[in-house]
Amino acid sequence: MADDRPIHAAPVPDEAPSPAERKAGLAGPCALVLFGATGDLTKRLVAPALYNLSRTGALPKHFALIGVARGEGTAESWRDELHDAVKAYVEASGDESLDEAVWKPIADGMSYVQGDALDTAAKTRGTGGNAIFYLAVADRLFGAVVEQLGKAKLTDQEEDSDGKRRIWRRVVIEKPFGHSLASARALNAKVGRALGEDQIFRIDHFLGKETVQSIMALRFANGLFEPIWNRDRIDHVQITVAETVGVEQRGAFYEATGALRDMVPNHALTLISMVAMDPPPSFDPTAVRDKKAEVFVAMPAVRPDQAVRGQYGPGSVLGKPARAYRREPNVAADSNVETYVALRFEVDNWRWAGVPFYVRTGKHMSRRSTEIAIRFKQAPYAAFQDTPVEALGPNWLVLRIAPDEGVSLQFEVKRPGQVMELAAVKMDFHYDDWFAKAPNVGYETLIHDVMIGDQTLFMRADMVEQGWRIVQPVLDAWAAEKADFPNYKSGDDGPDASDALLAGDGGRSWRPVTEPPQPQARAEGARS
Repeated sequence: MADDRPIHAAPVPDEAPSPAERKAGLAGPCALVLFGATGDLTKRLVAPALYNLSRTGALPKHFALIGVARGEGTAESWRDELHDAVKAYVEASGDESLDEAVWKPIADGMSYVQGDALDTAAKTRGTGGNAIFYLAVADRLFGAVVEQLGKAKLTDQEEDSDGKRRIWRRVVIEKPFGHSLASARALNAKVGRALGEDQIFRIDHFLGKETVQSIMALRFANGLFEPIWNRDRIDHVQITVAETVGVEQRGAFYEATGALRDMVPNHALTLISMVAMDPPPSFDPTAVRDKKAEVFVAMPAVRPDQAVRGQYGPGSVLGKPARAYRREPNVAADSNVETYVALRFEVDNWRWAGVPFYVRTGKHMSRRSTEIAIRFKQAPYAAFQDTPVEALGPNWLVLRIAPDEGVSLQFEVKRPGQVMELAAVKMDFHYDDWFAKAPNVGYETLIHDVMIGDQTLFMRADMVEQGWRIVQPVLDAWAAEKADFPNYKSGDDGPDASDALLAGDGGRSWRPVTEPPQPQARAEGARS
């Protein structure tokens, strides 16, 4: 793929999406060029996502998949590898077997060659020269790969005489996008010399989850929520990303990264921006990203005393013995790397001034759970002073992102009986109860959005740099001092200092990661 000649492929007007099809989100002809084609990310996520897109009819009819990797290989061997990987995914998902008719359009368009791969795809698969370069490689290679693509003129786009885009080129870059504010700025500058911002898709698989995408729908499509979505009614917001897994075989990666870099500047801050953003004038990608960017700009950098770090020691997770982080493969015996982090964020604008946003994320915790929990301010107690009511329970709106996608609202009601006694109850919405469950690895929507050029769910250069700015003081402080690790057991929900972070901030407390069982709504004998 080192040819300097631009691609001049005949367009495929009969297969190009019509205006109505573009509005419906139908993708036009294109090739997907995978750097790191034989890697774990390709086999575990990208290939199954393409299979799911093919299964739902969302994959372009004129599509080519081109593999690029350092090792030796052929189209046949690579095709067999991905076939086996997708087959294992399908079987693990509960289906009986891989649907060969669904896989065939992908397999037929696969190639693993050097030279004019895009030109060949344009001629044999009718891709029209349109291409997505997907960088499923080590983050240290991002800048170099994009630079070489630019030098080879493979990122050049073509327009007709009337200014309409005839051939487009887009690049997908996995996280982490930088390791600090300085490195993120340098990478943005390097990538920006070869690409326009409209060609860059910084991918975050968190944003492919249905509940994350539904945050804006929940807020802006319902007159119920937006009038109370502010500092007058909301006490604080908690975001939890709890994992039961440890670092597994990713010790070398984690030693250079840690929980803060891995999860907060991208995943957590993006979730905060979606909760805290003002309503956009439209759902145009630029309008939505502008409103998200305003949240980042309004967030002060986190002070080190507003952050807690932890590292798991030995313990038990889901009933099974678990070893300490320092005993994991490729981890230093005296590692100073955090596997847990909790932070307090602020958004200094008219809507959110004084409302803390708490984030915690960690590995080897008691339960897998990702949620956004919004705590509303307490109702006045005065009306209940002459009753047996001793306290009013909190009202919570909880957006469950994983594993049980849905939304719940907790509020107080009167318990049946002769006296005024309150009980906390929930209204609970589960996606699986209302909608057919479709196989999904979290990448389907994002890859499809790249194909149609929709950047709504992707980070912009300024947002990336603001994210690193917000956490940089904590990174600097932690790099300069040795931590007292390990400080929480595997299977626990973080170090004691994490609880103290909230307790010392107005007596607040974390929601339990593992919620206690809820009482039955009605007695068994009352059921019909």
